Amino acid sequence: MSTADFTGLAEQARKLREGQISSAELVASSLERIAASQRTLNAFRHVCGDLALAEAEAADRRLAAGVRLPLLGVPVAVKDDSDVAGLPTLFGCRGEIAPATVDGEAVRRLRAAGAVIVGKTNSCELGQWAFTEGPAFGATRNPWSPGHTPGGSSGGSAAAVAAGLVPAALGSDGAGSIRIPAAWTHLVGIKPQRGRVSLHPHSDAFQGLAVAGPLARSVADAALLLDVVQGAHPEDLHRPVPVDASAAARRDPGRLRIALAWRPPLTLTGAAPHPDVRRAVTGLAEALARLGHHVEEARPRYGLIGLGFVPRGTTGVAELAALHPDPALLDPRTRSAMRSARLLRGPLVRAARAREARQHRRIGALFDAYDVILAPTTAEPPPPIGRFDGLGAWRTNAAMAAACPYAWPWNVLGWPGVNVPAGFTGEGLPLGAQLLGPEGAEERLISLAAQLEADRRWYDQYPDPLITGGAPVGQ
Repeated sequence: MSTADFTGLAEQARKLREGQISSAELVASSLERIAASQRTLNAFRHVCGDLALAEAEAADRRLAAGVRLPLLGVPVAVKDDSDVAGLPTLFGCRGEIAPATVDGEAVRRLRAAGAVIVGKTNSCELGQWAFTEGPAFGATRNPWSPGHTPGGSSGGSAAAVAAGLVPAALGSDGAGSIRIPAAWTHLVGIKPQRGRVSLHPHSDAFQGLAVAGPLARSVADAALLLDVVQGAHPEDLHRPVPVDASAAARRDPGRLRIALAWRPPLTLTGAAPHPDVRRAVTGLAEALARLGHHVEEARPRYGLIGLGFVPRGTTGVAELAALHPDPALLDPRTRSAMRSARLLRGPLVRAARAREARQHRRIGALFDAYDVILAPTTAEPPPPIGRFDGLGAWRTNAAMAAACPYAWPWNVLGWPGVNVPAGFTGEGLPLGAQLLGPEGAEERLISLAAQLEADRRWYDQYPDPLITGGAPVGQ
């Protein structure tokens, strides 16, 4: 039985620099834990195996020669919507797709920083839902409770990090797909500003809704991964000013005005936070007040922001689905989205995107009075595996909107948000809360998250070693 390793990203990089451990040892251990947990958790779609071991040996030679890079020799994972040369980018789909010939831009930056990519993690089909299940690979399970989902669509990345298979992983977020699985697996998940992390070869994925970002057990590790992968490709449409996330994680945020926002945007589902969610987020609000911040309830003026999301999201799914060589293999709900997109694309998508400037002004007016919004990440705890089996497209989307009504507006706006662990239900299922800000506010959100982390010490809590494939180091 493999031993789970919860040593963080920055700590592994430090140990490698100081010669306390080799990359070959770290990568071999990571691969062993992945293999031991795959039957239980099913976090990975592709495992690099011999190639990752060869890269680790090369990293050790570079370290011995005095080369120093931020992640030289550290094992990491990426979501299966990222192109990795030599592997297909199946993005949760069944069927055969030709392997990518070059790395995507974020993967290229990981390699330039010296990271060793040990595999690609599972995602639901084309990233559409807040669960990571499908006929292509089965169900990815939550390390805290294998009967429950880790969330989605970056559920494989979240499960891999939460279980100690890798110290950090990349996910993507088009409607909460980093923040939701981070909330449901007790992780820090950063949804950066639109364009902060390149999605090339997709220059405007999901009609501008999608971003890529880190999942990690600590704020410092998530910040380090964000610093490594941020930056634009020459063909990207969006080019925000760079941030220094790692410096922000070491900086006091100062006294901030924080709006506690319970009311989600209109979804017509009657969504309201579960009592355990309300208790957990209230606990964070009380902690922030005790740390010296001014916290009070307030309501963002969301308006009919769903009119800016549905045409863009549906069209984005259809655009990716159209690249699949055999649409008959796609989930019936995906094919339904393709049909809907024929009605919504064109003028409706252009109108939805044109509304964004007005939405920035209306919702952004809250930041005249407040610096940060604190909101639940989800309205419900992690659902059981199989809860959404057999549902049609409309019922699945309605169930998702009811369970996860809080995250997606920030994708419409393109603004940053950070999920932080908020505690657990009475049954031990993880819950999360979002710190949300206006354009370019990552550094403020990261500083606040780091201060909260120092107070709450959520990194001291681990899932059951019998689930993850071994006993936590030092536990």
